[in-house]
Amino acid sequence: MNPAGPWTVEGLFAARPAALVLFQAVRQLIESRGPVTVEATKTQVSFGTTRKFAWVWLPQFWIKAQPDSSITLAFALDRCIVHDRIRQAVEPYRGRWTHHVVISQESDLDEDVKGWLSEAYTFGQHGRARYPKS
Repeated sequence: MNPAGPWTVEGLFAARPAALVLFQAVRQLIESRGPVTVEATKTQVSFGTTRKFAWVWLPQFWIKAQPDSSITLAFALDRCIVHDRIRQAVEPYRGRWTHHVVISQESDLDEDVKGWLSEAYTFGQHGRARYPKS
C-alpha cells in the first residue's frame, strides 16, 4: 500500500467530472513539457521532475467560495509573480515561491498560465527557473 494512502486521480475527482476535465487539460499541458511524475494524495495531485513543481487541488481544500467544477493550480518558481490571476503567492522557503491560480474553464489555461508552468517545469528540474547569462 502507498504510505500516503490508497489515493488515485480518479478517486479524488470521482464526484466532480467537470473538475476532472480541467485536471486532464492541466495534466496534458504539463506533460507536453517533458517527463513528469504524477502522485495523487487525499487532497491533491502533484507533478514533479527532480522536485515537485505543480499541484492541483479541489476548491474545498483551499478556496471554499469557488464552484465544485473548478480546480486550484499551484506552481513553484524562484520568483514572486504579481498578476491578477494569482490568488496567492507565498515563499515557504527562501527562493521558492508557490503561486495559486483558480482554473474554472479550459480557457483559463491561457498563455500566462502556460508560460508559468513551463518556467515551473524548468524550476522542478534544476531548482531554478532563470539561468545566469554566460
